[in-house]
Amino acid sequence: MNVLVVEPGMAPYEKEINGLDEMQAVVGGPITALYPFEEMVAIVANDEALNMGLEFNRSVEGGYGGVFGTFFVCGLGEEDFCSLPPEQVEIFKKKYHHAEILLGAQGNEPITMKVEPRRPPSQEPPKRPPKTPGR
Repeated sequence: MNVLVVEPGMAPYEKEINGLDEMQAVVGGPITALYPFEEMVAIVANDEALNMGLEFNRSVEGGYGGVFGTFFVCGLGEEDFCSLPPEQVEIFKKKYHHAEILLGAQGNEPITMKVEPRRPPSQEPPKRPPKTPGR
C-alpha cells in the first residue's frame, strides 16, 4: 500500500509498504492507530514511542496531542489499512510539511514552533565532490 511517511524534522514522503512487519519497521516498533480526521484515513505510529523516548514529531488535533517518532498516514478500507488516495497524499503532505519543535504543553495540547523541514535522504540533491585546485 502507498502511504505518506512523516519523520521528525523531515518533509513527508510517499512509500510503498506491505504487511505488519513493514509497518512496524517504518515506525520502529509495535503499531497503534489514531483516527483524528473525518476523512477515511489513519495515523499509524509506534505504540511505545513515549516509553522509548522517541523524538516529538508533529501535533495532531482532536485532543490527540502529538505524535512522537516516525508515523505514516494511510487510507482506511472496510476492515484494514489501505493505500492513501493521491488527492489525500497531497492534502497531508501540505498539512505535515512543516516540522515542529515541541516547546511545552498546556494540558494535552502541545505548544510547538513550526520550522522548515529537512528533505528525506532520497530527495536530497546529489553532493558534488569538492573541486581539486589546479585541475
